[in-house]
Amino acid sequence: MLEITDLTHSYGPPGDRHLAIDRITLTVGEGELVSIVGPSGCGKSTLLRCVAGLLSPAGGRVVLGGVPVDRVPDGLALVFQDYSRSLLPWLSVRDNVALPLRGGQGRKPRSRAGRQQAAIAALATVGLTDTAQKYPWQLSGGMQQRVAIARALACDPVLLLMDEPFGSVDAQTREDLEDLILAVRRERDITILLVTHDIDESVYVGDRVVVLSRGPGQIRADLPVDLPSPRDQITTRELAAFVHLRAEVGRLVRGQQAPGDQVPGDQVPGDQVRPADESRPARAPQA
Repeated sequence: MLEITDLTHSYGPPGDRHLAIDRITLTVGEGELVSIVGPSGCGKSTLLRCVAGLLSPAGGRVVLGGVPVDRVPDGLALVFQDYSRSLLPWLSVRDNVALPLRGGQGRKPRSRAGRQQAAIAALATVGLTDTAQKYPWQLSGGMQQRVAIARALACDPVLLLMDEPFGSVDAQTREDLEDLILAVRRERDITILLVTHDIDESVYVGDRVVVLSRGPGQIRADLPVDLPSPRDQITTRELAAFVHLRAEVGRLVRGQQAPGDQVPGDQVPGDQVRPADESRPARAPQA
């Protein structure tokens, strides 16, 4: 499905280049949901943009469905963290969702009726059919992010890239959106590559968790997530397997090999482990 081989990218002028990612090799199978975590500045978003064809890598290659990626490929959609910038306030919710279906960049546009039908279907998938005639500014933050997800789904993608998609919403809404993505993946059999700073989230939604090292980013670990489906925000997080894997990912992100190895003060900013509450087991320490 998706093959990333020796992917390398750097920024800056010649002689003063900053290496962001270094020789990343990764294969994602059809229908998989792979979470990517790592310290802030390790190149997670750079990796995603190279996969999306938004950046031309300095080295290596990306192949999607057997076709090398040298531009934004057909069958790919991207959801960003900041929904407020990705939705146009002067367009209705329906028209925002239908916007990519107008064509452009070599893609054939759909008819107006076809665009509207696809938009309504996508809104139904995320539970927002009754908001079609409203405007983004009339919706809550969580609902706006659902609209952004619906817009991605309207394109009927085979690969969905998500860059910190739930980082701008509250904790309860975040959990609702996590469950939404799991339901969408299950119903549509979409392959998803999700970048997150939230270690709990990476384990909860993922089939695998890929941990990147401190920059320049390299793959430090590729961990399978052996948790039963369907997942549940309470019962799944109470499982010993969840707690164990969450702790393992946390240690890897922080550069630790085993419990007790952390050097005092050696914490990585930006990597979040949710605080414990009375209904859940204690979380790993927050960085």
